[in-house]
Amino acid sequence: MAKLLVIDDERAIRNTLKDILVYEGYDVMLAEDGKAGLEILNKNPKLFDVVLCDIKMPEMDGIEVLENILESDIDVQIVMISGHGTVDTAVEAIKKGAYDFIEKPLDLNRLLVTIKNAGDRSELITQTKVLKNKVSKKYQIIGESPAIKQILAMIDRVAETDARVLITGDNGTGKELVAHRLHEKSKRAKAPFVEVNCAAIPSELIESELFGHEKGSFTSAHKQRKGKFEQASGGTIFLDEIGDMSLSAQAKVLRALQENKISRVGSDKSIKVDVRVIAATNKDLRKEIENNTFREDLYHRLSVILIKVPSLNERKDDIPLLTTHFIKQICLEHGIAKKNISDKAIKELQKINWTGNIREFRNVLERLIILCEDTVTDSDVKLFAQPIGK
Repeated sequence: MAKLLVIDDERAIRNTLKDILVYEGYDVMLAEDGKAGLEILNKNPKLFDVVLCDIKMPEMDGIEVLENILESDIDVQIVMISGHGTVDTAVEAIKKGAYDFIEKPLDLNRLLVTIKNAGDRSELITQTKVLKNKVSKKYQIIGESPAIKQILAMIDRVAETDARVLITGDNGTGKELVAHRLHEKSKRAKAPFVEVNCAAIPSELIESELFGHEKGSFTSAHKQRKGKFEQASGGTIFLDEIGDMSLSAQAKVLRALQENKISRVGSDKSIKVDVRVIAATNKDLRKEIENNTFREDLYHRLSVILIKVPSLNERKDDIPLLTTHFIKQICLEHGIAKKNISDKAIKELQKINWTGNIREFRNVLERLIILCEDTVTDSDVKLFAQPIGK
């Protein structure tokens, strides 16, 4: 149940509200005026889900309390109550950020419904923040090597622009992490981030996937469908493994970049799109251009900013940090107590040729965490870092 703070200068009303709400199962605290209420909130900024606040109070009225709570950035839903309410007062309170406004004498049913809805909203906001925090942590770039510091500095410099970025690097190096960080630090961060794995989509379907299609434009097109460019409008589209895209799809992507317009498959109508394009590839696009498998004009459109992500073998100094990060993450995922790893084991990990890069490294650590005792030793690394039975 939601935790409530009641701010009202009339003792009888405060106590009556507390009796009713406690009976309904709520945890309730009382404040005799606005200053006392703010003091309680500032001491316990995460304790309450809903505040019931009277408007007409001495020294500090309810609107001032509302403004102070919002300025303090405390995550709580505020329901204003007043026996002197007018439509203008209610509108002002809602405009300033109150969840709702209820007139005295209070309609008990309406009050309880409002508190329940406000509590549900508060819980939803909290869950959303937790999920965003998890997503943000999921896409952390871990490392302090010169190469990683250079990449992080480059991201900080270009993220707030709309410049197109081409990210290169071997499989498993973390190119998608760079793309996510670019989006998260950009002015488009609250808009969609739409990822397209160009290598995973059959060449005959890539145009429909990117640009959408009209009903009946091909055999299985049973209804109109928006493509990834439309879905990403206002945000960022990440074209992963763009080196695997067909030449015909490349031509359409080039047109979209030149004109900021796309056409769905089966339609001649142009649709304006506002997207930032980030692309990534594990291929040498210069060689692909020489082999006539990648358009040179598209390459130049995409590579306004070039970021090369180093292989793990090029940044082995980051292995201790990566080890600590992944052990904590893996233990949490499997619901087991955090395990330790010896310094000798970390040195042993640094000797390995990581052809699969970060992806392979994390898989090996997961194997070690599952198969080893409380502390992973250098002997464990020698035994389990290679496929079992090899």
